[in-house]
Amino acid sequence: MPDKVALVTGGAVRLGKAISLHLSKAGYQIALHYNSSEDEAFETKREIEQQSMCRTYRTDLSSVEQMKGLFPEVLKDFGRVDLLVNSASMYISSTIAETDIHSYQNVMDVNLRAPFFLTQQYTKHCSSGQIINIIDNKISYNQYVYAAYLLSKKSLAELTKMAALEFAPSFRVNAVSPGVVLPAASRKKDYLDYRVRGIPLSEMGAPVDICSAIEFILSNRFLTGQVITIDGGEGINYTGRNAVEFS
Repeated sequence: MPDKVALVTGGAVRLGKAISLHLSKAGYQIALHYNSSEDEAFETKREIEQQSMCRTYRTDLSSVEQMKGLFPEVLKDFGRVDLLVNSASMYISSTIAETDIHSYQNVMDVNLRAPFFLTQQYTKHCSSGQIINIIDNKISYNQYVYAAYLLSKKSLAELTKMAALEFAPSFRVNAVSPGVVLPAASRKKDYLDYRVRGIPLSEMGAPVDICSAIEFILSNRFLTGQVITIDGGEGINYTGRNAVEFS
C-alpha cells in the first residue's frame, strides 16, 4: 500500500504534468488522468516512474458515465486517495453572444461539473484528504470574450469555498489561481510582452511557482477554503479610471 496517493486530472500535459511530476518527487503515487493526450500521458508516466508509482486513466470528463467511473477505478487500484487535484480544463475564447450550446456545455462539464462530482465521490468514499482546484487569475476580471470558460472558473472558485465548509474538518479544500505561467505556444512574443507590462513584478511566472503554492497548501494544516492567486500581482493591477489621471 503506497504511503500517499494523488489523483491529478489533466495530469499528462502542461501545468497538470508539472504538478504530477512535482507530487511524485514529494512522495506521492500518481493516478494520472488524461483524455485525448495518450502519447503525452505515457511519456509523463515514464518520467514519474523514475521516482514513484504511476497508473494512467483515460476518461472523457464531459461524459457522465466515464466521469463517474474514474474515482471508483482509482480506488480499486490504489485503495486510497490522499489528494485530488482538479487540473483538467477546457478553454474556449468566445463571447456570450457567440457561444453555442455545445461549446458551453462541454466547458461547464469539464471545468465545473467534473470537479463537483469528483469532490462528491472523494468525500463519500474516503474518510479524509485534501482537494486542490486549479482555477485562473482571470476570475479577477469580467472578460466576456472568454464568457463560458471564465464563468466556469468563477464558479469553481465558489465551489472551493462551499466544499471547504461542507466537508470540514475531515477534508481541506483550496484552490490555486495561476496567471501568466505557461502560455500556449500560439501566444507570440509581442502578446506576452503586452501581458508582462500589466504585471507589477514585471515578469512571467513558471510552473514551479504553482507547485510551490501547492506545497504550501499541503503543508499548512490551518488553511481551507482559500483561493491563492499566483500571478505577480496582475489580478490586483486595476485601479479604475479616475479624475486625477484624466486631468
